[in-house]
Amino acid sequence: MECPHRMNGTSFAWSFHLANARLVRVARHGQPRRGHARAARRARTEPSAGEDFRLLHAARARAAGAGRRSGAFNSIMYAPGGLSRAERELASTVVSRVNGCVYCASVHAQRFQQLAKRDDVIEQVFADPQTAGTMPRERAIVRYAIDLTLAPESLGGASLDALREAGLTHAEILDLSHAIAIFAWANRLMLTLGEPLFPE
Repeated sequence: MECPHRMNGTSFAWSFHLANARLVRVARHGQPRRGHARAARRARTEPSAGEDFRLLHAARARAAGAGRRSGAFNSIMYAPGGLSRAERELASTVVSRVNGCVYCASVHAQRFQQLAKRDDVIEQVFADPQTAGTMPRERAIVRYAIDLTLAPESLGGASLDALREAGLTHAEILDLSHAIAIFAWANRLMLTLGEPLFPE
């Protein structure tokens, strides 16, 4: 399943492969370049010639700051109780899809699939986030993730009421908001620190 998307002036197609939730990036000339999480991680530590990784090296030099960032991320995504791990991963995938971060969308789609043992809603997120969700609770989570990502100033009491009506508790809404917010940050870090290498 593919959905055209534009990011930084380039046309993309988002494809979900059931075997490993791999995304396929298709440039304007139509030649696909395939990649997965491992290749993307390797690309960030083994840059190819001519790529500018000065920002990445500068970020690495700030190890203390990176440690604090990792602590915050782990507390938000892996803390026990509250919103389920799978639903945190779903929200993270939606935010990454909307922001156009191929790497984050791929990684967290895989994690959702591993935790939930299904991939139907991920297919929907990649095809059209606006209509994704296999049940009212999922649709409410997806809608809130999109709205908080694209138009945070538009959120109000009605937005929270929709989540409560779908069955989310106050603690779950807080966890959801944290997951969405940290991925607004994480996506922008990934998108500005250079692009992953997609082997031909």
